[in-house]
Amino acid sequence: MKIGIIGATGKSGSKISAEALIRGHEVIPLVRNASKLTDSKDSHYIEKDLYDLDFDDIKELDVVVDAFNAPLGKEELHQTSLSYIVSLIQGHDTPRLIVVGGAGSLYVDDATKTRLMDTPDFPEEAKPTAMNMGKAFDQLKLSEDINWTYLSPSAFFNPEGKRTGKYQLGQDQLLTNSKGESEISYADFALALVDEIENQQFINQRITVCSE
Repeated sequence: MKIGIIGATGKSGSKISAEALIRGHEVIPLVRNASKLTDSKDSHYIEKDLYDLDFDDIKELDVVVDAFNAPLGKEELHQTSLSYIVSLIQGHDTPRLIVVGGAGSLYVDDATKTRLMDTPDFPEEAKPTAMNMGKAFDQLKLSEDINWTYLSPSAFFNPEGKRTGKYQLGQDQLLTNSKGESEISYADFALALVDEIENQQFINQRITVCSE
């Protein structure tokens, strides 16, 4: 498949790119600054600000992965960026949209009333990102004429964790592993995301992933 990755030089984007390449997919980074690409001389990429992308840039892609991460103090960009990407793809059969989402909007109770971001121990400094990502997700669910999947990590998205090759899947509720911890490494998250690209099991749904 031909996979475009927005935010390909970021923590999650770089792992997703590596996982997709290992499996033989063609990866096209969609980046603002191509100098950050370690293999930019050898790979095809599109160097544009996210908000300057148009449909002609992505029309040949099978999948667009949105791994955009808003900078500190500009968390509202999680809403506007996803809205813009949706507007590009809406009404077209391809590309499919896969969103690297947040864990804050996952529910922690069986009644699906309390989200992780609403719990007393949720870090205050993480709330702006969680709230804006949650609102962006709510808008995505209302979108029509678009093929999307939203993938949330666990509560602890571990940049140092290894690729174990194993994970468990859920949907709207926060998962915990055999140790009672809600954790997933970036590498295993990437594994689950590329699995979903290939398997296409959760169309227009949110899924979440946790270590075993």
